Parts: sequence; structure tokens; C-alpha cells
Amino acid sequence: MKLGPKYKICKRLGASVFEKCQTQKFQLAEARNPRQTRGRRGSSDYGAQLLEKQKARFTYGLSESQFSRYVNEAIEARGVNSMQGLMNRLESRLDNTIYRAGFVKTRRAARQVVSHGHITFNGKRMNVPSFRVGIGDTIAIRTESRQSPLFGNRAEEAAQSKTPQWMELNEGGWGVTVKAQPQVSETEAPFNAATIIQFYSR
Repeated sequence: MKLGPKYKICKRLGASVFEKCQTQKFQLAEARNPRQTRGRRGSSDYGAQLLEKQKARFTYGLSESQFSRYVNEAIEARGVNSMQGLMNRLESRLDNTIYRAGFVKTRRAARQVVSHGHITFNGKRMNVPSFRVGIGDTIAIRTESRQSPLFGNRAEEAAQSKTPQWMELNEGGWGVTVKAQPQVSETEAPFNAATIIQFYSR
């Protein structure tokens, strides 16, 4: 997915959409230059819904078509809360899973790591960032890739990292097993999933 200047996007959507903007330097710059609004789009219900959708898209690094598919699948699923269904689909992506596991610092880096073949899924090499993981699946950094500078401090980081409750570390921190459906509270998400569902349900 092609992106424009990240700082400009962060100024429009909020610092939470990119890890690059989640710094004290960026926050101080924002505090020195307060804006009354984030543009015309935020002045109406439609604009507010569109803003939340864009926040979610950029947070997970998805194209419009990818994101729309996840939302529509969540809305059409029977017996499942649409908001939770959407979050589950976003969080269950393979690239997001290794980001949450702490293998890399950003979701963008996670996509690159997967695409370059550094990750195994249930023991087999996997290079599809959007692949959906499920309960019982094991994701790990390939044995051949563990000496790469990409993972140079992994052993130390694994000892200090705090993984989500829905996964557990194994292989000395080089792998994780998904033990439950991904859970993300409304306060953790940098966007309002309910507003996004409303946008697509119009």
C-alpha cells in the first residue's frame, strides 16, 4: 500500500496510526501547533466516520479493498458482534501477530519480515502477511533467520516483552502459540470500530 508523508498523515489522523509518530518529539510539536479541527471531514457524522476508517486502515497498513472486505465479512457474519468480528480479522493477520509478539517494532517491518520468508507457520515457511492465524497455530522466526541482524536482540527482548494474553511465547522467545481469539479493548484501539461499522452499514 502506497503512503504519503507519514508525519502529514499523523497530523490529520492522529499519532497512533504510525509508530514513527508515537514519540515525545512529535507530541511536543503537536502541542506547540494546536489545531481547532482536523479538517472539514471531521465536521459531520460522515466525516467523523470516514476519519475513523482511515485511522484503522493506516494503523494496519491496508488498502481500501482489503479493509472493506474485512468490514463486510464482519457485518455479514452471523452470531458474532460486528465490531469484535472486525477487530478479530485485523488482529488475526500474520503480520499483526508477529508485531504483537514483539518480533519486530512496527507492523510495516512485520509485513517485510513475512514477505521475505523469515517466518514459519506451524513449522512451514510462510510469506503471506495477510494470512489469518487461529487458535492453536504456532508462529516462529525461522531457525535460519535467527542470526540475522533483524533479530539481533531478540533473546533479551523476549525476556522483557509483554505479549498479549491471547498468545504465549515458546522456543525461548523465538516463537508464539495462539491460545485464544485476539482480544482488543475499545480503549486499546486507536480508532472507534463501532463508527466504522456504521460507515459501511449506511
